[in-house]
Amino acid sequence: MGGGNRGEGAARQTFEGERSREASTPEAARMEIVEMGGGRGGNKDRRDGRRDNQRDRRERNGERSNSVGAIMPQQGRRLGFKTLEELSQKDPSVVAITLSSHPALPGLLNETKMRQDLIELVCLGLSIAFKSKADRSSLQHLACIIKDSEFFRTSLLHYLGGMVSESNPVRRAQYPQHLENILAVLWEVLSIFPASSVQTVGLLLTVLQPSINHLRASGVDILPQVEEKVERFQDLITHLQERSREGTLRSDKDTYALLSNGSNNPDEVQQDFRDIPIYPTPEEFHQAHRPFLRPNLTTQRYTNAHLYLDTHFRLLREDFVRPLREGIQQLLQSQMEMGMSNKPLKTRRFDDIRIYYDTHLVVPKCTQSGLAYIVKFDAEPLKFVRWQNSKRLLYGSLVCMSCDNFESFLFATVSDRDPANLEKGLVQITFTEESKAKLARLEKNEVFLMVETTAYFEAYRYVLEGLQEQEEEELPFQRYIVECSTDVQPPAYLQRGDNYDLSSVADPEFKASIKPFHSLKANAWPRREELGLDESQMKAFQLALTKELAIVQGPPGTGKTYVGLKIAEALLTNENLWRDRLGNAPMLVVCYTNHALDQFLEGIHKFLKEGIVRVGGRSSSEILKPFNLRELTSSPNFKRSLPGHLRDAHSQISRQLHEAEDAIETQSMRLECSLKGVMHERFLQRFISDCHWDSLHQLPMENEFGFETRMKRPSLIMEWLGLGSAVFLQRETENGNINEEEEPIEVEAEDLIEIAEEADLIQEGRIIEDEWVIEDRDGRKKEEMKQAVKAIEEMMLAVNIDEADIQDEDNDGYQMQRGQKKKMKRKIKKELEKTTAMTEREEQYFEDVWTLSLPDRWRLYRLWVTRYRIALRTKALESEQHYQNAADRLADVKRHEHLCVLRKAKVIGMTTTGAAKFRQVLQLVSPRLVIVEEAAEVLEAHTITTLSKACQHLILIGDHQQLRPSATVYELAKNFSLEMSMFERLVNMGLPFVRLNYQHRMRPEIARLLTPHIYSELENHPSVLAYESIKGLNVNLFFVEHNHLEEEIRDGKSHQNRHEAFFVVALCRYFLMQDYKPEQITILTTYTGQLHCLRNHMPAKEFSGVKVHVVDKYQGEENDIVLLSLVRSNRQGKVGFLNIPNRVCVALSRARKGLYCIGNGTMLSQVKLWSNIFHTLREKDQMGPALTLCCQNHPDRQVKAYCADDFKQAPEGGCTQPCQFRLDCGHVCTRVCHPYDPEHKKYKCSKECPKTLCEQGHKCPRLCHEECPDKCPVKVQKIVPQCQHTQMIPCHQDPATFVCQEPCQKLLECGHPCDQACGYQCTSFCKVKVTLKLKCGHSSEYACYYTTHLDEAKCNAPCKHQLKCGHVCRGTCSRCYQGRFHSACLHKCERLLICSHQCREPCTRDCPPCQRPCENCCVHSKCMKPCGQPCAPCKEPCAWQCTHYRCSKLCHEPCDRPPCSQPCDKTLACGHPCIGLCGDKCPSKCRLCDRDEITEIFFGTESEPDAYFIQLEDCGHIFECTAMDQYMGMEDNNQENEGEVMAIKLKECPRCRTPIRKNLRYGSHINQSLSEIEMVKQKINGQQLDIEEQRRILQDRWEVNLSSELCGQREYMCIDDQLGEKYLTVKDLWVLENKMDFLVRVGKLQKIQFESMTVMNMFSFRKKVEEFVLWLSSQHQKFTDQQVSDLQKELSRLNLLAELNARCHKAEERGQANQFLDEVQRIRDVLEMPGQFTEEAQFVVKEAMKELEKKIPLTGLGINEEERKMIVSAMKMQPGHWYKCPNGHVYVITECGGAMESRRCPDCNATIGGQNHALVSGNQVASEMDGAQHAAWSEANNILNFDELDF
Repeated sequence: MGGGNRGEGAARQTFEGERSREASTPEAARMEIVEMGGGRGGNKDRRDGRRDNQRDRRERNGERSNSVGAIMPQQGRRLGFKTLEELSQKDPSVVAITLSSHPALPGLLNETKMRQDLIELVCLGLSIAFKSKADRSSLQHLACIIKDSEFFRTSLLHYLGGMVSESNPVRRAQYPQHLENILAVLWEVLSIFPASSVQTVGLLLTVLQPSINHLRASGVDILPQVEEKVERFQDLITHLQERSREGTLRSDKDTYALLSNGSNNPDEVQQDFRDIPIYPTPEEFHQAHRPFLRPNLTTQRYTNAHLYLDTHFRLLREDFVRPLREGIQQLLQSQMEMGMSNKPLKTRRFDDIRIYYDTHLVVPKCTQSGLAYIVKFDAEPLKFVRWQNSKRLLYGSLVCMSCDNFESFLFATVSDRDPANLEKGLVQITFTEESKAKLARLEKNEVFLMVETTAYFEAYRYVLEGLQEQEEEELPFQRYIVECSTDVQPPAYLQRGDNYDLSSVADPEFKASIKPFHSLKANAWPRREELGLDESQMKAFQLALTKELAIVQGPPGTGKTYVGLKIAEALLTNENLWRDRLGNAPMLVVCYTNHALDQFLEGIHKFLKEGIVRVGGRSSSEILKPFNLRELTSSPNFKRSLPGHLRDAHSQISRQLHEAEDAIETQSMRLECSLKGVMHERFLQRFISDCHWDSLHQLPMENEFGFETRMKRPSLIMEWLGLGSAVFLQRETENGNINEEEEPIEVEAEDLIEIAEEADLIQEGRIIEDEWVIEDRDGRKKEEMKQAVKAIEEMMLAVNIDEADIQDEDNDGYQMQRGQKKKMKRKIKKELEKTTAMTEREEQYFEDVWTLSLPDRWRLYRLWVTRYRIALRTKALESEQHYQNAADRLADVKRHEHLCVLRKAKVIGMTTTGAAKFRQVLQLVSPRLVIVEEAAEVLEAHTITTLSKACQHLILIGDHQQLRPSATVYELAKNFSLEMSMFERLVNMGLPFVRLNYQHRMRPEIARLLTPHIYSELENHPSVLAYESIKGLNVNLFFVEHNHLEEEIRDGKSHQNRHEAFFVVALCRYFLMQDYKPEQITILTTYTGQLHCLRNHMPAKEFSGVKVHVVDKYQGEENDIVLLSLVRSNRQGKVGFLNIPNRVCVALSRARKGLYCIGNGTMLSQVKLWSNIFHTLREKDQMGPALTLCCQNHPDRQVKAYCADDFKQAPEGGCTQPCQFRLDCGHVCTRVCHPYDPEHKKYKCSKECPKTLCEQGHKCPRLCHEECPDKCPVKVQKIVPQCQHTQMIPCHQDPATFVCQEPCQKLLECGHPCDQACGYQCTSFCKVKVTLKLKCGHSSEYACYYTTHLDEAKCNAPCKHQLKCGHVCRGTCSRCYQGRFHSACLHKCERLLICSHQCREPCTRDCPPCQRPCENCCVHSKCMKPCGQPCAPCKEPCAWQCTHYRCSKLCHEPCDRPPCSQPCDKTLACGHPCIGLCGDKCPSKCRLCDRDEITEIFFGTESEPDAYFIQLEDCGHIFECTAMDQYMGMEDNNQENEGEVMAIKLKECPRCRTPIRKNLRYGSHINQSLSEIEMVKQKINGQQLDIEEQRRILQDRWEVNLSSELCGQREYMCIDDQLGEKYLTVKDLWVLENKMDFLVRVGKLQKIQFESMTVMNMFSFRKKVEEFVLWLSSQHQKFTDQQVSDLQKELSRLNLLAELNARCHKAEERGQANQFLDEVQRIRDVLEMPGQFTEEAQFVVKEAMKELEKKIPLTGLGINEEERKMIVSAMKMQPGHWYKCPNGHVYVITECGGAMESRRCPDCNATIGGQNHALVSGNQVASEMDGAQHAAWSEANNILNFDELDF
């Protein structure tokens, strides 16, 4: 039984609630940021929406709304009986998509009463929907709606129970069919959501069984399949309940939830490969046995299709699992050897995996395929990695993440990579479905160890899934693939008719003469000349058209693509032979690479202009762009042509997707911002403790000038972190002599040649876009998102390290230079990248944050940011789940949209990986013809999954003697023949194939290298005999020998050879000087390390256009000149894969006219193939240590080039003789002999320009070929006329326009010298320090500027006032507003709360509920509420069990089993026995390995030989079990003393005093304590019903008070948000009530301010009111005795000041202002004096105001005060009956006081009164008569007339 076992987590905000606060524009982003950061509620305008507020509030407070879940049904979209009836006649996929996306379905299923026939129809529709195989995500969503509905929980239960009482025999006879439908639905729901539906399904099954028995007894025939399914249900329910009791039924996403435990036999021989999970299991990482494998049979047939599929599945799975498994086992072993610390491991390299430390999730990302995450890892150990070329973290690579030493782990794949981000340690990953569910249960700030395997997992996954889904009987071509029969039959479709018309593929001369013929008759075929084919091509053509499995081998240059296109054209022009009757069943073209696929489809496009569909977004062909599947499906015409159910589903799901996306992007922008720089403190306020927040604002004034800037106030957090300009510069100056690690000086690197990075090339083949994107809506573009991000960054960040320049935060005269700003950015970046943060316990040890050292300040800052990020991540969780759900369902809809296009296509093109990924679509499209290009490069399993059961004709084109498929595990390639393609295996098994024999590419000398060394025969086509010789050399083919050694590249197993790289680059430069175009030259190398060694020496301006490639990525390509660097040269004689004939074949067959190789000939000659090739080369003197260079201009001059330096003897490609060509300018060409540019049209003369620019005789400073400047730029001495200073000024410039840079000599008005340059205007801000006496009476040193701006100077004298709590005020004079409002007392409370945390509230009488995250958790879930709120008890079965005892209680109840005292029988990772007890979690220490630690004496029983131990999960400390049992059994403070008061709290760890919350053994004690604690929490928080009632009363009062003078108050509007917060206590409501009351009174003062004050008085009064409101709205405003006293006194002051200002206004209106100036000033002096408004001062002012009243009455009625009182008294009316006309004449309305009719004013004839209680425009309440603020007719308004202004 788990310890603190609390409910299933936090109550989450509704999706609608999230949606209402999104920020998709910069303005919305700002609003949202203010709300999140400040934590005090957003400023939402409610003036026009009271009704909406009331509805929103009802929904917030739990009242039922009309919506179901997050989706409001659209008007008119009903789901009635007729609609369901029509739907039940349709295809399962139509039903599945329609129901799952229909907005009315949740409402229908949640109806409390449903007719019997409607229930039956719903079950029928749902059972049909669940028959759909291709809509997995839609069905999952549908099952989710069902399981959470009243239909599932109630309606079905009543329906099944009602079967017993059914008397109608017709209805009884129909029940078996209905039962079958119901069982089908229940089975699917249970299969998809086992954990959350098992209880309901179990209950339904309990009712179902008696109903079936009753029906059978009454004579109804029960279908056998129904009874069989019920029996299966019983077994499954029993199994699931067993899992639930064991505590292993954790989640609905549990892959193994529906599998029985099985035996522990590790032998997998008997296990069906379809039951083997594709992902590695924990057991595989922790067990040593290897899985059962069979080799690929390459010399004999397979016995059956099952064995064939099983073999390839196991081999392929092992190929990607083994590196990960062995790597993690090696990692775990290393950890045991080195200890548990990761630090030593960071220096280790592992063979099979790559490790990334300190990995954590940064931000969620909305992508096409669903939700991804940006993760950050420690990039420090990987500084050496060149990410552009590294194979690390490529798209599709599998990563495994663990935070518990791989006891559990998450799987994800890399879904996007950016080398620039990888250098910062950032990469985007997408978690697997099961891992996403696990992730939601983990802590949001969890740190992982991330392990990457080198295998491209995505390709493995698609193929492995395809193999498991492949049924043996549906595997096409078993006769040849499995049985290896050599008797290949014609395609089945030719048996219907074999009449071929080949006129379309014939040579133009013979097109008219070619007639249709019977293709199965060999002698009926046209001659090869008529078809334009050579002999071998003709054979291949015939084979391909007449055999259902055709194999065509095409050696280099033999035209296999040409033949393939001929075959395709022949088939497509005769499509009537093989397409089905409806004209469907297209041809599928599959290629290994995107490039080859584009080439082949472009070839098809030449003869087929319509009907091509290119699947996959990685096409670089402009020709094929209109045929891309995405282009075809995004056109408006296509969308209009879609079936209605797809359009509706697309629209509905897209809307949900966009809503979730907006919510996520808002959080993501903030999450990203938090890592881009230092955040402003106001956004962290909610996450900083109150005492630390207050101390942060008590900024020590110790800078040089002792004043705050009058400009932009510096960020407190920047000052605190030592990043303010003054502080930073001072520290830099002090540390100037300390040698700190300098960042290397950035030198602008020369632009290098662009080459295809290997990483990019690999990714190019991996990325198969899912063919749908999240459409822009409302015209929103990326630019708008950038603006939103920028707006958030500007608001949130005090400094942004991504910005090009840091703006100076202050203007106090300190200007940071560029280098200093860079230093600051480096400092910030370094600190933000650190992962260490202060612990919460450390945080409690200090009060003043300014006393911390700088490193500790940064650690504390990182703690605050971590809390901020956790809050954002938690808030976004529900939106993330909604987004992924919608993305998955939209993918289902898109799949059906694609089917609409693909079924109409004639040709579909895909890569092999794409075909595996879209295999389900291909099965539905059912192509009859499949052409596989590059078939010899594809693993056999990939080819299998390309084929569908409908395939009748397979054509394989390739060359197994060139590149073969590649496996990850070498042993599997060598010993299990995994690297053999289906193409090669079938050739080896003797199946008929044709090899093309005529090559059309290479000149004969080059072709000699392949024949007979690689190919037995290869003929030259006549076209290759006419090539011209290569210029500048005396040979067209040469091998340069050398013995310079290679170097190994650190990251990866690559190599480089600098000698070869320098030689090849020099040779390439030499060819370019011979006037060859860069596009004519290709450099090939055999290793990626050499690729980048080459690139680093090839500047773009010189080599742009030259192709540089690795040999493996250049198959199928060719060029005129090829330079080949073979790299390998070592003392061990290791040639690597240069001994593989396939790779050698590719390398030597790419050149058309010239091939030049460089390598270690001595070492390579040990390989037989190379030895034979060298023999051929030496026959014609085409091999040697030096290459002979020949000058084109001087043929007699030759150079022997042994190394790169020798090319310097031909510096410009010719020889060393001078050129001597005379140029048009008269100068002579300065170059040496150069064969390029013989006419010197491109030559630029580089001698000095001889021209004169001005009358002074200054020469032009530019070169001869450059244009002379218009004005002379030479600098000369001139006198500046304004100041007569001498300055160096450009010759052409008038000195009067020059800004003099001499120091200014003038004195400012104050008499101090100006510190600006002479040419600039003198400053008005004098910084010289002088002593000033402020208005408050204090004196101090300030900048001279403040002499004339005294109001701006802030007094920093300590307040030291004795507060009512007894403590001394720690504020300053200015912060306490000269004693009017004292700073909140920050004296630490530190009382221990009921939850075992210390109280964080400063100086409080009654400690409020704890606001930390609740730490109560169990094995099932974690409480997500604040700590002080009552937890929901966990209702899951108790997980405490062992082989001896089992608890039968629920998780939150005290256990009914004793602790087990038997030793644990498990073995630790070190091999020694566990030291724990049975049923408890195994301690992490070993009795032998950790002897000193284990036997350390604490209780005294630790050293006993038979001692067993318990490890506390909360803190990790280990104790001897008997002593710990005794300790836990005792009550605190010797409970045996009767009558003694016992403290209610959790037991604590005896060592560290950490509360014990989570421990199975002591669960009963923990649960008992928690139960008592919950009762105390209830008492502290108050009764929830009372709280909700008080909340409602306050919300209603808020509405009533929402008058015109309050609706503009941001603080008042925020109260409504605060009233709507989820967790409020009685005290919280009391604080809000007081705040509301004060703000109402302030509103009235503001009304007086606007209506009854002069402009001058209004300005000063408004400032005082703003100060009052600011202090009233402070987060520390708890209405303590001191705060209430301060508020009351200040409000009294403001009331009297308002009255005084109003009287002054009246006096001014009457022209009497000058008569009472002295009296008014005396009163004003008392009201505005510093300090609190004392009772004595109040008395003085009131007495003076009485005297003033006699002289300046406020009424303005033309009568005195006595007369006014008499009139009001005589009328005997309640306040609110007196009104005045637009001209101020007073009248009275009797009865209710509301205007019901209109009249004319007797004094001015204006209209008075009104209709229906509404006054005529211009009329208003005459407040001056009776003080009423509102009309009396409204009772609510009338109450306000009696509301006194005083507190």
